[in-house]
Amino acid sequence: MSLDGFSMYPLARELDNALAGGRIDKITQPNKQSIILSVRQPGLNYQLHISINSQNPSAHLLQRNIENPPEPPVFCMVLRKQIETGRIATIRQHGLDRLLTIDIDFLGARGQIVTKTLVCELMGKYSNLILVQDGIIIDALRKIGQNSSRVRTVLPGDAYELPPGQDKLNLLTEPLPRIMEQIKAAAPEQRLDKALLAACLGFGPVSAKEVCFSAGLAPGTRLSELEAVDFQALEQGLTELRDAALSETPAPALLLDPQQKILAMASFPLHYLPDAAVLSFSSISELLEKADLLYGSYVLPDKDRFRKLVKNELHRAEGKLTKLDEEIAEAENAEEYRVRGDNLQTYQYRYHDRADAEITVPNIYSETGEEITIPLDQRLTLVENMQACYKKYDKLKRAQELLQVQRRECEANIKYLASIEASLLASSSIAEIAEIHNELVEAGCLREKPKKKNNDKPARPFHFTAPDGTDILIGKNNYQNDRLTFKTATPNDLWLHAKDIPGSHVLLRTGGKAPSEETLLLAAKLAAHFSQAQGSSTVPVDYVEAKRVKKPSGSKPGFVIFTGQQTVYVTPDQQELAPILAQDPAK
Repeated sequence: MSLDGFSMYPLARELDNALAGGRIDKITQPNKQSIILSVRQPGLNYQLHISINSQNPSAHLLQRNIENPPEPPVFCMVLRKQIETGRIATIRQHGLDRLLTIDIDFLGARGQIVTKTLVCELMGKYSNLILVQDGIIIDALRKIGQNSSRVRTVLPGDAYELPPGQDKLNLLTEPLPRIMEQIKAAAPEQRLDKALLAACLGFGPVSAKEVCFSAGLAPGTRLSELEAVDFQALEQGLTELRDAALSETPAPALLLDPQQKILAMASFPLHYLPDAAVLSFSSISELLEKADLLYGSYVLPDKDRFRKLVKNELHRAEGKLTKLDEEIAEAENAEEYRVRGDNLQTYQYRYHDRADAEITVPNIYSETGEEITIPLDQRLTLVENMQACYKKYDKLKRAQELLQVQRRECEANIKYLASIEASLLASSSIAEIAEIHNELVEAGCLREKPKKKNNDKPARPFHFTAPDGTDILIGKNNYQNDRLTFKTATPNDLWLHAKDIPGSHVLLRTGGKAPSEETLLLAAKLAAHFSQAQGSSTVPVDYVEAKRVKKPSGSKPGFVIFTGQQTVYVTPDQQELAPILAQDPAK
């Protein structure tokens, strides 16, 4: 879900009004999918955030600061070389497509003005950011070769081609009667919303449904069912939508379901989902920034890579555990091979070497005279088959203990990897991701050099304050968990953790006093929220004085043992926790 081309018309106007004439002071690239241009205007500084994230591709002014990696990616370096210090001449939309162009002027040789264009193609999974000069591509955020697309390549040195035009009418410039004629000319069995999409340039499902609602018509109504009065209402609905897009004071809206999932967004008020929660904004940029937060569009560098790595390692470890269980089950049958060997030793005189594939004899250990069938390897003599049974028996007996040790190690590794997976969910800064990087290197999961510590922006745990003023600290990764539990905590502080569930260590700074029941439950709910049980109900959470928590010698980061704990069962409520979580800007 993202803005359609029709809603981008007022967005282009908003950005042009704010940034035209401004100088690009700095360019950063927080991750692989986004670029931030810092633009200086007289007395004002703006941050233009351009994202090609497929969930919510957008270009908008940014209010909050986003961390940047210490080493800029290659595309960022190209932009710095090509357009930094340039002045933005204009920001415009191509037709009503989801395509914005930013013209940037420079003073070239002999005092001539040189213009370079940053093309923002905000088209879902096909989104891209392309730098063009004189119609030739200088570079692109996503390079597309012939192996990826036979229709259109995007490579440095190629001629830039705009998306092909569409046989649709622009609601902002075309007379309404002509648009109505094109709608009426559609097939009689065509749905009304589909007819609007086919006739109106830049329309997406949201715009079409809003027009239908304004006209008092169902989107699924067939054109053949409409009467003259219905077409008049439809024309009025289109007029209202056009006026909203042309208004100098847009009223963008975001529609959410009870789970805070985005249902629709537009640069104009939306009414077609009356049961949805409606968020209104003073600018389209504010709407898009809120949408980015709800989608989680901003992903820290390497976070996705580590998430996939840990997931693969977990899958591998779980597969190994299954195999170990099979081998343990086989090892439990060791006694069967000893019984076979003893019976072969007893009855070997009755049979000839290499004559039979199996023999059936009375089992010498059976009190009721039951028979036992012994398979034989005809390549071996009877004595050699007997020796093979005893050898298999000895091997399986030794394996029973070794396999159990390996199984315990494998289970511990799965728990450890699950704790890193939980840490990735809680991490919200580059420094914290760097700590997880070093932990993965130390654990042997990642064959890279450890990253140097960033002393300018050290990683820190979450810090929340309960309504009664009690401090609550929460680790975001295993290193922070260890520091929090064994260096920050005082002996009488309360330590909490989701019971037998990977998650963060939570520290309730009680100062030796018994916490109130409300504060204890809040800390327990936070412990459940920052664990793999997030979103579950009736989550068990252990709590104990910090002095009772110990770290076994040689254990992995984040692993502890404790005694004397008590357990409370909680169900985290996102709405209840929202004011607390909002205290920490990193969250």
